[in-house]
Amino acid sequence: MDRLPLGLRAYRAASFVALPLLRARNRKKLAGQNVPPARLAERDGYATAQRPPGQLIWLHGASVGETLSLLPVIDALLLARPALRFLVTSGTASAAQIMAQRLPEQALHQFAPLDSRTAIARFLAHWQPDLAVLAESEIWPNTVLAVQRAGIPLALINARLSARSASNWQRFSASAARLFGAFDIIFAQDQTILSRIADLGAQPAHLHLSGNLKALAAPLPYDAALLEELRGQIGARPIWLAASTHDGEEALLLVAHSAAQRARPDLLMILAPRHPERAAQIVELIGKAGHAFAQRSAGGPPGSQISVYLADTLGEMGLWYRLAPLTFLAGSLGNTGGHNPFEAAQLGTAILHGPNVVNAAPAYAALAEAGATQMVETAAQLGAAITTLLSEPSLLAARKSAATGVAMATDVTIAPVVNSLLTLLDRA
Repeated sequence: MDRLPLGLRAYRAASFVALPLLRARNRKKLAGQNVPPARLAERDGYATAQRPPGQLIWLHGASVGETLSLLPVIDALLLARPALRFLVTSGTASAAQIMAQRLPEQALHQFAPLDSRTAIARFLAHWQPDLAVLAESEIWPNTVLAVQRAGIPLALINARLSARSASNWQRFSASAARLFGAFDIIFAQDQTILSRIADLGAQPAHLHLSGNLKALAAPLPYDAALLEELRGQIGARPIWLAASTHDGEEALLLVAHSAAQRARPDLLMILAPRHPERAAQIVELIGKAGHAFAQRSAGGPPGSQISVYLADTLGEMGLWYRLAPLTFLAGSLGNTGGHNPFEAAQLGTAILHGPNVVNAAPAYAALAEAGATQMVETAAQLGAAITTLLSEPSLLAARKSAATGVAMATDVTIAPVVNSLLTLLDRA
């Protein structure tokens, strides 16, 4: 194997020095999210399950959105080859909980090993995957190099690379070329991303377009009886949903809610944080804003006196999107970069969002072109948009219909991705 570029050698040294701190932080975070103590060791590469017999494909996504986008790939691979088995890894507790509910019986979940040479070596020695598939932007140097050196075919699917990330990689061009050149196949979400990856040194013959695979995910599941129960508790009140909110956003969204209530005093806000473990912090913000609230995790109903319903649970977004005719997709007011809009669009809710949606820019652009979305930058703008849409039923209905139309018409095909992965598997 060739000598590593200076940038990668420096990264290896830095990651070794930082490992004790990273390990401690990860263990503390996962423990705070009620991850069983035995599973904390998975981040160090220690397995807590046996490797299934036969060919095993390892698929990795950072968190909820990335791992959900892997489900259609797994389903298609199983359809082609029912004997395959799958290991799905992620770095977050929320993804672990959702995967436990939604993975097929032929797949299991583990927490991904930290990007440590010892952790990834331990992980690969136990699982011995026949194919490794990384999703979106999960390009961890030690992991990529270890997989390649183990002779395991390596794919990057649904690849995402912002202009800023590409610029950062360009500062270490030799290291970027070494890493992106390690992939046997790369499927990118759009041509712009494909061009950026090509400029970083990926092999041209290995580059392909797929579109955003998140558009292929099945509609989020829900409990029909629970949906009717919630509708009965809410009654005819107008509703809007703040979906997947992050630290720093809730305060602005609560201001927008107060402003919209001047026109509609009975307006109900469903506030669904991206990370429910932040519930105590959000409860304090709601109290300071002066809103009466009920907390989903505590069993409180969204009755007539409730102004904010804190949906601090996992795996119930399918309920909230179906319940609310209007959704603000959060993660778009700060530096998060926005979240997948297809989940909301599939279920026919009109969409509002902030200015930073770089993580799914083509999807938001398509929705905007169809008239399905509206961008807002301030709490005042959001409050005004909520008021307008909820007071003009025909406009709201048109936005909802346009969102569903874009979700149904998205030109994404999974067959080339699956065929390429199977070809790599046969080469293993």
